[in-house]
Amino acid sequence: FVFYQVEILDWETKKQLCFLDKVEPNATIREIRLMFHKLYPRWYPARQSIKLDPKGKSLRDEEILQHLPVGTTATLYFKDLGPQIGWTMVFLIEYTGPLFIYFLFYFRMTFVYGLDERFTSSPHPVVNLACICHSFHYIKRLIETVFVHRFSRGTMPLRKIVKNCLYYWGFAAWLAYYINHPLYTPPSYGKKQINFAVIMFLLCEAGNFSIHVVLSDLRRNGSKTRKIPHPTKNPFTWLFFFVSCPNYTYEVGTWISFTIMTQCVPVGLFTLLCFIQMTIWAKDKHCTYLREFKDYPSHRMSIIPFLL
Repeated sequence: FVFYQVEILDWETKKQLCFLDKVEPNATIREIRLMFHKLYPRWYPARQSIKLDPKGKSLRDEEILQHLPVGTTATLYFKDLGPQIGWTMVFLIEYTGPLFIYFLFYFRMTFVYGLDERFTSSPHPVVNLACICHSFHYIKRLIETVFVHRFSRGTMPLRKIVKNCLYYWGFAAWLAYYINHPLYTPPSYGKKQINFAVIMFLLCEAGNFSIHVVLSDLRRNGSKTRKIPHPTKNPFTWLFFFVSCPNYTYEVGTWISFTIMTQCVPVGLFTLLCFIQMTIWAKDKHCTYLREFKDYPSHRMSIIPFLL
């Protein structure tokens, strides 16, 4: 039984920060983070990035010291990730904003549209429906955040939440301003277009929720081990036969239906940006699945069946 010695250097200056003696060979990176935290309390484990190479990737918590390409005297590099915030809190902040911002425009506050009579008249019925759908979407997201989602990563840098909130909150204000504007023009094809969009919206929301439940069940025992998601008896999960990230497919479908319902250009632009971003995420996740699982279904695409 041979103990390891672990030297931790600053990733930029290469200055030695600490030297851990008699570290057990089966110690995990998480345990090393905790040892480092005892010496430097201000750098709690979530804000530590421990690397084998200064410019390399961060080591995962579950990686074991003796399985790393190091000798009995191991040199690791530390990078401060900055203040962190839990993912649950991140989503709660991101999704609560659009919910309440939208109401400021829906109720036509005087400081938004003015006091003119035509600016306080009753809105078209589709405006009420759009508010219900928009609110339902973000309430559903909040419920999923608290009761469904299980995060593989515990935190994200605090500085990033500002950018995320500007994105979600800013677009919510932009969409709401035009949809609830007194001069808003309802959809060209009237009730047929609206009814079709509402049905499509509800189906996509149900599908998105179903996929999130399946993904949550993969980690129900608290394990961080990756598993291949598979369809269940729920028909909404059968999209797993064709794509790796059906939650993104349904999410894009939700916003496409909202675009059809409102026939509003800002909503369409937001939907396009959502599609681009989610396609990037889906492709990254799809590549990760292919890299980690040799038996991963070869016929699956990233986000759009048979195409993308």
